Amino acid sequence: MLRILAFFLLVLAAGLGFAWLADNPGTVSIVWQGQELRTSFMVLVIALGLVVLGAVLLFWLFQALFGAPDRIGRFFDMRRRDRGYRALSNGILAAGAGDAVTARRMERQGQKLLSAEKEPLLRFLDAQTAMIEGDHARARRVFETMESDSDTRLLALRGLYLEAERASDMTAARHYAEQAVRIAPHVPWAGNAVLELKAAEGDYDGALAILEAQRNSRLIERSESHRQRAVLLTGKAIALSDSDPAAARTAAREAQKLQPDFTPAALVAAKALVRLEDSRKAQKILESSWRAEPHPDVAAAYVHLNAGDSAEERLRRAQRLAGYHPDHPESHLAVAHAAFEARHYPLARTEAEAVAAKTPRESVYLLLADIEEAEGGPEGRVRAYMQRALRAPKDPAWTADGVVSREWRPFSPVTGKIDAFTWKAPMEAEAGEGALLEEVPLPPRHEIEQRPVTVETVDDGPVVEPAAANDVDAPPAVAKDGETYEARKEARFN
Repeated sequence: MLRILAFFLLVLAAGLGFAWLADNPGTVSIVWQGQELRTSFMVLVIALGLVVLGAVLLFWLFQALFGAPDRIGRFFDMRRRDRGYRALSNGILAAGAGDAVTARRMERQGQKLLSAEKEPLLRFLDAQTAMIEGDHARARRVFETMESDSDTRLLALRGLYLEAERASDMTAARHYAEQAVRIAPHVPWAGNAVLELKAAEGDYDGALAILEAQRNSRLIERSESHRQRAVLLTGKAIALSDSDPAAARTAAREAQKLQPDFTPAALVAAKALVRLEDSRKAQKILESSWRAEPHPDVAAAYVHLNAGDSAEERLRRAQRLAGYHPDHPESHLAVAHAAFEARHYPLARTEAEAVAAKTPRESVYLLLADIEEAEGGPEGRVRAYMQRALRAPKDPAWTADGVVSREWRPFSPVTGKIDAFTWKAPMEAEAGEGALLEEVPLPPRHEIEQRPVTVETVDDGPVVEPAAANDVDAPPAVAKDGETYEARKEARFN
């Protein structure tokens, strides 16, 4: 707007000037070599303007004539460079799409049209194409060449890190990641890589220091920082639980304060407190964790907190713990297992059937099969429960990247990612699978022949003995210690 206003003001000033000259023409006389030239002042001004304009045009014409070769050369250079960048762009797109043939052809075309020293992306395209072609040795050589250039050093370090990680060379991967962190501490991949590598090597203090630096630099959110810190502290506590229970307790308690519903932290804290002979605090920690989120590992640790408890005492503990969440499936299962160990089979059956009716799963039917076998039920009913167990959804377990673990781990054994394990069923039940359970009918209970048993109370709880000692066909009262559900299942079907 100001430019337009200035232009109009300039035109107005020029118009006023010419108007004034028209009103005051005056005369100008020029005498040169005896010749006198008379004219008005306005005509002289116009003539001088035309002379200046002609001189400028003549100068531009000569400059254009003598500068034509340079302009023609620059035109072809620009055209060549445009073709080179077009080839480079198409090559990068082809490499991203996994088209190694097109990427290599575009890379060679770009090498002809562009200078690799001036355009580092050509070397990057060469390395990416080599990785797609499977020529990892060439890719490493190119990345090593790029590492010597300050402009491409960080990019080269990431490529070398990925190559070392692919080759499972964790020492080299850590070296490249640490170099990248020193160059650019704000780059998330480098910090996360060093963090994961230190955790995988058991250097939890180093990993916690890096996490603290990332939080101070605001590279991660506060909630995520608290979660990862709780995971690392729990991993540290697990590593120290046998050698230094006091340090393990401190780390686990801090982790539990950061994440009150984090079950692994509560478990390792309770374990450390038991080793320090403080069962009362261990009990409170397990109860607090159970209130936040019922978990079978918490129930097992709580029920078996005191090694000298009898089976009846363990059953009472299970019932007390279940009172916090009376309708939760894990509460029913905890009481069912404790009742089974205490030989209270009707109670165990009632609790197990309550879970089977709401959330059927493999372990519930295996437990019902054990109860039938312990009570001396018919083999057909035991087999029916086993068949249902085969068709039932799997029990939840600690799962990460397709790996199922009985115990929680702070990082994935496949990718090294921190906090990768989640408590879920390894294979989710498909819709309609519940109907398959009904295809395995159970024989009526009135067909069960109750065998007389005698109960003898001892320190370890009641022991069920067969009425006839020489009855070799009588099933055992309880499963053997340490025997898994899978082993019992295979034994019955074989």
